Amino acid sequence: MFKKLDELIVKAFIGPFIATFFITLLVLIMQFFWLYIDDFVGKGLSAGIILEFIWYQSAVLVQLTLPLAVLISSLMTFGNLGETFELVAIKSAGISLLRFMRPLFFVSLLICGIAFLFSNYIVPVANLKSRTLLGDIYYAKPAFDLKEGVFYDKIDGFAMKIGKKENDSIIKNVIIFEAGGPLQDNFIIAESGVMRITENRRYLEMNLRNGWRYQERGQRGINNSDFIRIGFKEYNKQFDISDQIFKQSPDSINKNNQRMLNMRQLSHGIDSLVKRKDSIDKRITDLTFSDLKFVKYFDSTDKIKQPDTFKTVKSFEELLPDSVRLNVSRDASNRISSMRINNEIAVSNYQSLNKDVRLYKIEWQRKIALSMSCLVMFLIGAPLGSIIRKGGVGTPLIFAIVFFMIFYFSSTTGEKFAKENTLTPFTGMWMSTFILLPISFFLIYKAMHDSQLFNKEFYSRILKKIRLKKLKEE
Repeated sequence: MFKKLDELIVKAFIGPFIATFFITLLVLIMQFFWLYIDDFVGKGLSAGIILEFIWYQSAVLVQLTLPLAVLISSLMTFGNLGETFELVAIKSAGISLLRFMRPLFFVSLLICGIAFLFSNYIVPVANLKSRTLLGDIYYAKPAFDLKEGVFYDKIDGFAMKIGKKENDSIIKNVIIFEAGGPLQDNFIIAESGVMRITENRRYLEMNLRNGWRYQERGQRGINNSDFIRIGFKEYNKQFDISDQIFKQSPDSINKNNQRMLNMRQLSHGIDSLVKRKDSIDKRITDLTFSDLKFVKYFDSTDKIKQPDTFKTVKSFEELLPDSVRLNVSRDASNRISSMRINNEIAVSNYQSLNKDVRLYKIEWQRKIALSMSCLVMFLIGAPLGSIIRKGGVGTPLIFAIVFFMIFYFSSTTGEKFAKENTLTPFTGMWMSTFILLPISFFLIYKAMHDSQLFNKEFYSRILKKIRLKKLKEE
């Protein structure tokens, strides 16, 4: 009997989980493109480049998609079973809710394991690829686009304007200003022409007709210059636009970023950074006291018996002759200034390393925290679905969005506090778990006792009783 129930609940869970996973992933990808749409439009990107970026970014978003998919699917599963009174029948047979949740608990643990392996081995590579590709897309110049009546100056050394453009190739009333000469007075004017980009996309080629080329020869500051005017029936002009073509950078540019590393590499990086921090501590001490000759005599005064004739002085200047006071003061000021500069540089390096250590520890904790969040979301979704007893997508989706927003904002806030050193990396990255886990225990307790927590009729009955009580008192 228990095996049949286990198969029932697992089969009821798998279908909604797969559907919600892909729908959620699609929504997150669309949301990402909505934020960066300006960086993609007008760059002349091929479909292959865009699909490659979507592939890598999808892999990055999987670690955020899995918790939400588990939450929605568990809500839908237990909501459907509650709406069809199957949960009531199971409880009436003496099977507790916890026993009924057990198979999906192990399924959630399996999803946690898959999420961890994915986050540790696949997401760093996908992050590296997508970050490099996004940087190349972001820094790529806009694709060549001549607009009517507007000077276009995106090609180095040239500015051009066309009066009219037909079918993106036939151009009329063309003016081209060339800044190659020292006097910058070279013009080409043509009545019409045909514009096209070469097959290798390196050159823009214009076949101009019926025009004039104006050129000035000479040196700046010399009055004797040659002014040349050449008329032409046909004139071919090429412009180098290779710097406007999208180019992919090597992945090694971003390989040292902490998001591109797995846990073993992060641990090794943390150890290296801690050792460098310790060396800076020693260096600060050495820099501070290296020029102070009296440091080795700090404890010598207690061991030396002072003579009875020892003269007490009120200031250090009384020990110095007038002839050396200025030199001693100047030398002390120079040494203090040098020590201050050296210490400021060392402290700046120390703070930078300390920040890097925090970022590495945050990323190390993230891989575990996001994986375990799948289990936390199941512990919220399963009892919540059995309480609301509503199937389908509507009601479960509303509750899922509410709890996922709590999860997302608490995770983001905890990460921010951890980066600012307000919280430790462990506390910051596990803040969402610390908030949601007590809520899940509360919901499990309410579900086990058949709570009316989200039943409208329950609250309406309470309101009616309050109103009747007021009427009787009146």
